[in-house]
Amino acid sequence: MRRQAKIFLILLLFMAAFGNICRAEIFATQPTDYELAENWAYREIYAVDKTVDVFFVCPTVFRGDETHRNMDLSDTETRRKFLGATNMEKGIYDKDAKFFAPYYRMAGFATLQLSPEVREKSLQLAYIDVRAAFLKYLHEYNQGRPFILAGFSQGSRHILKLLKEFGDRKDVKKFLVAAYCPGALLTREDLKKFPQLLPAKRADDTGVIICFNTESEDVTATPIVPANVKSISINPLTWRTNRAKADKNLNLGACFTNYDGEIKKEIPALTGAYIDKKRGTLKVTDVKPEDYPPHLENYPAGAYHIYDYQFFYRNLQENVARRLAAWQRHNINKN
Repeated sequence: MRRQAKIFLILLLFMAAFGNICRAEIFATQPTDYELAENWAYREIYAVDKTVDVFFVCPTVFRGDETHRNMDLSDTETRRKFLGATNMEKGIYDKDAKFFAPYYRMAGFATLQLSPEVREKSLQLAYIDVRAAFLKYLHEYNQGRPFILAGFSQGSRHILKLLKEFGDRKDVKKFLVAAYCPGALLTREDLKKFPQLLPAKRADDTGVIICFNTESEDVTATPIVPANVKSISINPLTWRTNRAKADKNLNLGACFTNYDGEIKKEIPALTGAYIDKKRGTLKVTDVKPEDYPPHLENYPAGAYHIYDYQFFYRNLQENVARRLAAWQRHNINKN
């Protein structure tokens, strides 16, 4: 009887532990509550003099490790970095915009180096939050206004996933000005599988995706665009998808910003650029890899990933205004 009681107790403990694991797993996959203002880095719902909205998804700022794979939203230091990284790009978009940027449980840098299964699980948890925040924005805050989707790196990846899931919705198709996704991989296979993904082909088309990955001329592989993978890009100096080389004089200004969003250094005509025939990436000229190191693990010299926005800051800023004007002209004439 004692042995039976002992076995029964062990079974109860096992079941309790299993139940806790299951509950933890369920809790981990529940989205963050975006009714709460504290879960938004920016939620500018009261700005009345703006003509467009921007929904922005922050790039990776959380290091993490094998046991801490996703950002904890109560981590004040990571929240500070999150807000800072958002501010670095905010000035490109927010001149005439209400700005929305959710805090989300982003996948950490360390997680991205783990097995594909672990990495995808971590990225999926991050996307659960981004998805919930976007739906909250769309249903409660948009109110029939034109909007821009924007991100960088991991953030751009989540923006593309939003378009794969929601790009066919009438309210998205009608009000989307453009989706700016520097630092993400977009391929022809994606376009075949998700025909609602429309890559930009000129400076003023709307409802389209702006995508490019910046690298030096001798780079043949990066973690974002591996060897033997061809990406889809547009040249932010010409707003064309051909392979013509754009002179550096077309570069309106590279801007290097701090965590407050202040431009600490601006260099007009820093670099030219062209789209590589084989890789589809954006090859930049006139700068040296040693002057702009990658600062990221497993990125080779000449992988200018962290400079995607900074090298073309003024060109992107000007293009945001141009695409918004094009959207407004089209919709005014349509009505």
